[in-house]
Amino acid sequence: MSAGPISAPGSTAGALRHVLSHLVTPLLMCIGMGLAYLGAFHAPEPHDLRVDVVGSGASAQVLAQSLQDKGDGALSVRTVADRDIAVNHLRTQQSYGAYVPGSGPELIVAKASSDTSATVVQKVFTEVAAEQGAPLQVTDVAPTADGDPTGQGIFFLLVAVSIGSYASVAVIGGAGAVLALRIRAGLAIGMSLVVSVIGAAFAGPVFGLVDHGLGGLWAMAWLYSAGILLIGVGLHTFLKRWTTLGVMLLFVMLNFTSSGGIFRPELQPGFFGSLHSFWNGAGFVEGVRSHVYFGGHSLSGHLLVLALWFVAGLVVVGVAGLAEANRRRASEGKAREVAAARAAAGAEEEMEEAVGI
Repeated sequence: MSAGPISAPGSTAGALRHVLSHLVTPLLMCIGMGLAYLGAFHAPEPHDLRVDVVGSGASAQVLAQSLQDKGDGALSVRTVADRDIAVNHLRTQQSYGAYVPGSGPELIVAKASSDTSATVVQKVFTEVAAEQGAPLQVTDVAPTADGDPTGQGIFFLLVAVSIGSYASVAVIGGAGAVLALRIRAGLAIGMSLVVSVIGAAFAGPVFGLVDHGLGGLWAMAWLYSAGILLIGVGLHTFLKRWTTLGVMLLFVMLNFTSSGGIFRPELQPGFFGSLHSFWNGAGFVEGVRSHVYFGGHSLSGHLLVLALWFVAGLVVVGVAGLAEANRRRASEGKAREVAAARAAAGAEEEMEEAVGI
């Protein structure tokens, strides 16, 4: 008696080839994540990090020039006339530290802009104050909410919203492949709404990452999530099983690393720093920072980035709709040709039978 079904050698080999071909995707993900994350984060070094030295006299000019020369491109040091100007630069994210020399030297920072940048600046000026034999007083003019002491909670919120969005793409594209594109697009918009509400709940009542401006944060989360979902759903028409890899490339590998949530572009390699100016994750992170901590300074530019990605999603869905319509017409045309050929063959057989009779 047989213990069970025995697979034919040919079927086993075919199944093995099928599995191996699909294992290419996780290997590419592994390579891509390693290159992206290690390339962006493994050795942060400042370059052209803007700091101010307060004072207009010769001593301030000499200090600024010596720091500029010693930094060898790490810092971009400028002098400003007074403390108020320096504070304004910090609150408009034109600089990331301001040093006020004197018998009681002070370093002014805005940690909400970037805790890691503030840490780098503090290290530099702690050494400067130590050379002068004085303790350094640090003043934070833009502190983060109590629920986000490192200022990196917004980045991890970005991660949560992104995962909810691109994972939904896989479900809509796979389980919903039989649905019309307009229905899939509607599901994408609906899921983006749900994901953004969850994100706002995390940011507000659950973890207290922000203590005000929650409505604006939710709106940006929805715009961000909707852009990802629409682009992903549209790309599935063309990429099929490669959609997950494509979406991860766009919205994880290149997105998280260029968002500025951990290191601002002044601490990263140039490639990721350049992406920061127009990638959607940076638009969300910097938009939330601007809205919550910096009085809306430059908010319109960050909203424009998010809006353009949303529009790109609409365009991709539109192109996918045209492609699917063309495929449908081609399939229907082929079906009509096959039906006509069968009808002609049937008529020919009937004629032959009639002649035979």
